[in-house]
Amino acid sequence: MFPVVLVVISLVRVLIARPSMDYLENHFNLANEPKEVRSKAIKRLLEVFGMEDPPLTRGHKQPPQYMLDLYNTVADVDGVTKDPYLLEGNTVRSFFDKLHSEEVEYMFNLSTVAKSERVLTAELHLFKLRPQASVAFNRHHYCQVSVYQILDGGEMNVSQGKKLLSSRLVPIHSNGWEVFTITQAVRSWMSDKSSNLGLLVTVKTLAGSQMDDKVLRFASGRDHHHSKQPMLVLFTDDGRRTASPEINIKDGEASLPFTLPMLPMAGAGRRSPRSLDYDENGEKTACQRQPLYVDFEEIGWSGWIVSPRGYNAYHCKGSCPFPLGQNMRPTNHATVQSIINALKLTKGIDTPCCVPDKLYSINLLYFDDDENVVLKQYDDMVAGSCGCH
Repeated sequence: MFPVVLVVISLVRVLIARPSMDYLENHFNLANEPKEVRSKAIKRLLEVFGMEDPPLTRGHKQPPQYMLDLYNTVADVDGVTKDPYLLEGNTVRSFFDKLHSEEVEYMFNLSTVAKSERVLTAELHLFKLRPQASVAFNRHHYCQVSVYQILDGGEMNVSQGKKLLSSRLVPIHSNGWEVFTITQAVRSWMSDKSSNLGLLVTVKTLAGSQMDDKVLRFASGRDHHHSKQPMLVLFTDDGRRTASPEINIKDGEASLPFTLPMLPMAGAGRRSPRSLDYDENGEKTACQRQPLYVDFEEIGWSGWIVSPRGYNAYHCKGSCPFPLGQNMRPTNHATVQSIINALKLTKGIDTPCCVPDKLYSINLLYFDDDENVVLKQYDDMVAGSCGCH
């Protein structure tokens, strides 16, 4: 039920625990670890984030303001999801126009999108500039803006050469972002990459005649600031939510269906794992949530992750002694196991384990290999609360 957070907790203890009173017991020093162990640990952590390799780090452009605003809408300062229903799917990508044409034609490279991803919504974002002063008082107040999928680059002026995707009235004397839905085109491009011949935008008067391009203009990637570049925003779902492995619980211990590299803990051999349930005075500590900060800079990922710089995954620590009170949030199974253990009715039955019983997702905003900005949501990454199970 809680596989991903357990993987992160295991690896984070290897990579990035912040110094604390329990530093020696809970922090792995990578400098003393073999290169092979470090490589395996980071590779496994990349798999948790759905990647084979970290994106290439280059001199990045400023992330689109739309993506920054979207991230701040769905996530708090630590990247934790505010509301799981705010985001459609679990991945949002932004692509800049690659054509940089003087005409109103646009081309977007979608090669970084996996074929297995389900396309939910695709939007074309165009920044409308103010009309030039000489035509500011044009007699037209609205115009018809239409977006077409190009089917034949040599026949764009005839109906067979293009397919209408979206069309609506736009105020001439306004300026700012205009958004058009182009989901049909992107779905066809994903099924056949060779069909991606780009988009064509036409601007006409209400009477159907061609509009003077000095009256209504959209910013281009060629002549205007990057903050106003034409952009495609794609909402997808990569299916991770339904493919998440489950924890197998047997004899009071959680085992994952995959294996992690065995990494020696600093100070191992001097204290047993059970001693972690005791405080400095030798008193047993009850099951509770403890901080466990994941610092992406210490891992070496700050070059491609925009936000957050790190997050608190938390971990569960402490004992589950008999009798289990409701403050320990025990399951019925844990209560029965605790009773059997206390009465010694069956040999080899341990006390219940202190584990996460509520998990939250986090959001990453990052650059991919093609320098597109991606917002991805990862489930089960933060222990929200702990209980005896």
